[in-house]
Amino acid sequence: MASVAQARGRLMSMLDIILDIGFFAAAIRLAVPLLLGTLSELVAERSGVLNLGIEGMMLAGALAGFATAHVTGSLWLGVLAALILGALIGLLMALLVVILRLDQTVAGLGVTMATTGLVFFSYRLGFGESATPPAITPFSTIPLPLLSDIPYIGPVLFNQYALTYITYLLVPALAFFLFRTPAGLALRTVGENPKAAAGVGIDPIKVRILALMAAGALAGLAGAYLNLAAFGSFTFGIISGRGWICLALVVLGRWKPFACAGAALLFGAVDAFQLRLQTSGSVDLPYQLFLALPYVATLIVVIVNTRFAAAPAALMEPYDPEKR
Repeated sequence: MASVAQARGRLMSMLDIILDIGFFAAAIRLAVPLLLGTLSELVAERSGVLNLGIEGMMLAGALAGFATAHVTGSLWLGVLAALILGALIGLLMALLVVILRLDQTVAGLGVTMATTGLVFFSYRLGFGESATPPAITPFSTIPLPLLSDIPYIGPVLFNQYALTYITYLLVPALAFFLFRTPAGLALRTVGENPKAAAGVGIDPIKVRILALMAAGALAGLAGAYLNLAAFGSFTFGIISGRGWICLALVVLGRWKPFACAGAALLFGAVDAFQLRLQTSGSVDLPYQLFLALPYVATLIVVIVNTRFAAAPAALMEPYDPEKR
């Protein structure tokens, strides 16, 4: 009987967590860097490039945003720095896989490893090593007038960071771009059949270069969000594999912006749940198991969803204009 009562108590604690307004607000915030990274990878893969450099791009964006904000005192300049550095790393990725036509997997992993090493070296060079790492005052939430006062929905959706609003507005904007504009059609065509795209006057090389630069900028912003809005400091483990998770979320979202947003929200909700479950103390388990919960949940969903996913036909296929 005691064990039944304990199980019931744990179940009620979990329900209290899930039904709490703060849980939903946290899920939306935790999903933001994942959503930005997923949209980044979506743009790259829609052009036919698997961007395994995303983890390094996110880490570089995190340091660029933090360092710029720390030196200038401007969070928005930090955002701009993250966008620019991410775009430059995207350009480097384009040089390797689009111009030189190197293997996308090897090049992407190389970019991530090289970027990670340079970021850690740059941080130690600029900030040194101390027991108390430097910090900045992050963005504050901005409650939208009237909308934030709506019961239940208002505190969840309309009392967020400015970057959160911008991120979720990017979802319909990207969907409109991909499926309602000539440039979006050109991007999708290059990802499906670059030779056919070239046959109708589209330059697949130019499209892929621009796509990777845009993907890099979004990935840089994803990393910067973590310290400019969430943490207010930079740590070596700040990304914690989120870039790799974004690769899975693109598959889960079937290369469609709204579905990818849903996948990111799912991961954000699981992440928020495990964090609150840890602090509640209702389940006595090693904290490592809680940390693994979002990744395990995503892996299970991806395995189930993979059979229904159809990647762009030319994904990971280099384009050589001299071959017809």
